Amino acid sequence: MRKIISTFVIAALGGAFTLGAYKIVERKFSDRDTYFRNQAPVEFASYTGKGLAGENPDFRAAAAKTVHAVVHIKTTYEQKNSYYDQFFGYDPFFNFFRNPYGNGPIVAAGSGVIVSENGYIITNNHVVQDASTIEVTLNDKRTYEAKLVGADPNTDLALIKIEESNLPYIIYGNSDETQVGDWVLAVGNPFNLTSTVTAGIVSAKARDIDILGTKGAVESFIQTDAVVNPGNSGGALVNTNGELVGINAAIATNTGSYTGYSFAIPSNLVRKIVADLVEFGQVQQAFLGVSFVDMDSKFAKEKGFSEIKGVYVQTVNGGSAADDAGIKAGDLILKMGDITVNSESEFKEILARHRPGDKVPITILRDNKEEVKDVTLEGQDGTTAVSKKDPGTIINSLGATFENMSKEDLRELNINYGVRIAKLDKGKLWSAGVKEGFIITQIDNTDVKTIDDITKYLGGKKGGIMIQGIYPNGMMAYYAFGL
Repeated sequence: MRKIISTFVIAALGGAFTLGAYKIVERKFSDRDTYFRNQAPVEFASYTGKGLAGENPDFRAAAAKTVHAVVHIKTTYEQKNSYYDQFFGYDPFFNFFRNPYGNGPIVAAGSGVIVSENGYIITNNHVVQDASTIEVTLNDKRTYEAKLVGADPNTDLALIKIEESNLPYIIYGNSDETQVGDWVLAVGNPFNLTSTVTAGIVSAKARDIDILGTKGAVESFIQTDAVVNPGNSGGALVNTNGELVGINAAIATNTGSYTGYSFAIPSNLVRKIVADLVEFGQVQQAFLGVSFVDMDSKFAKEKGFSEIKGVYVQTVNGGSAADDAGIKAGDLILKMGDITVNSESEFKEILARHRPGDKVPITILRDNKEEVKDVTLEGQDGTTAVSKKDPGTIINSLGATFENMSKEDLRELNINYGVRIAKLDKGKLWSAGVKEGFIITQIDNTDVKTIDDITKYLGGKKGGIMIQGIYPNGMMAYYAFGL
């Protein structure tokens, strides 16, 4: 009996202890739950379709808006002109080993963006420069021969045109509003893989990569990590609304293919270059008349500036637009219009969007005080007048005197039309290998019947030219050269 009572007492005490401990623990967990209920909701890190993951942009909509307006461009280049040395002339030995398949044309490829329903297409200058033929293939596989409207090596942009209507085209976006971190799509034809779309973000803006190599080059690229490869040149960089924010132009690579970064020409600059080429046949370049340097901490301290911003005016040309507006050496340019300027590349891009005669308020910092100077930009000739392409200048560069053919001469050669080169001096034709007496019958597959046809066609031409014709001995020939 004593053992039974002892066991009962021990069991009762153990139960009481367990119950007390449970109450204490329950209260602590109750306090913890009350604490967490007052905090933000906590979820597992695995994706369940909620939260930020559901806010990704709709790439499908942007791709659908743009893929049909990006074209494939195929260009051909004649061997003779590709390997013509200005000192030693045409080198058949080098040409043979450079192209073991013979003297046929070199074929290259790139991309282009339709920017109007009547067939204007923007691409890179390096895609079509010196090409003898330009072939455009639409996304629906229709193929056209394109004509070069004009080109600008300083921005690496070119405008070509096909004869068609009701084409799909991409509308311009505002590249100034595109910010680092924004999603973008690159649309083009890498490695001849048509209608390819890749996605990335804007990695940087106003990037100068020193690739164009011309004295007046404007390099203010949008840098992205969207995959771009050979063949993408001239293709579209679009935002998630399907608007054009850039023309893809280059990649940073040590392999020849994409290794992480690509570069596009901002659409606000593209829009201006296209407008100039359509309206005037050449780019209207505006000048301020200053030399300037980028700011850094050392330079700012040396010049007594408390902040690192703007571009520093080093010199001002006498009688220039800047001089007339009262800008002086030592001023700090902070803005052009309402756009903040913090680098030389930004300054050049914004200036390149203007024409001679444009009036632009420029905000400067002088003696630690901001001032606004109203500047009327000028052209290279120091005037505010826009310039148009002079057909006579282009014809003179050919170095030839032409004469119309008589009916008897045409009948003797068994041809229906043509224009004879009566005299040939040093010029484009002489450098291309043309001989005196050659009769031009076609320029870029367009019939040439009179001297006026040559003036009319070449007056608005820039880039690669292909001429065909016949010599008096009956030998047919063709030549390619660039204007």
